Amino acid sequence: LDRIDIQIEVPALTSHELMDAEAGEPSAVVRERVLTARARQQARAALNALLPTSALNRCCVLDSAGTRLLHDAVDRGGMSARAVHRALRVARTIADLAGEERVRAERLAEALQYRAYEMRRFVVR
Repeated sequence: LDRIDIQIEVPALTSHELMDAEAGEPSAVVRERVLTARARQQARAALNALLPTSALNRCCVLDSAGTRLLHDAVDRGGMSARAVHRALRVARTIADLAGEERVRAERLAEALQYRAYEMRRFVVR
């Protein structure tokens, strides 16, 4: 599981939830956001998934809240170096999709949430 970047549990909907659901974003809107994010990544020299660690560190400079969050994930959650780098790549991609230049702590928290295997062991105090 350490090598799977995004792990999401999707519970089944009830019939009421299914029937009352509102329409989501149109695929064309999502496609444009993805293409824009990929263009941002290519302008940095490579897609986030392919960035060498040195480039990843330059592209994912964290603020103090993000740094604390990452330290907690490692120290209390037992995340490996591989898992940290993969979470940073996902956080960078989430920020790219949102059109943000910097990776904020909220984006890192979202990426860490997707690391379900490690997060089961991560306890926020």
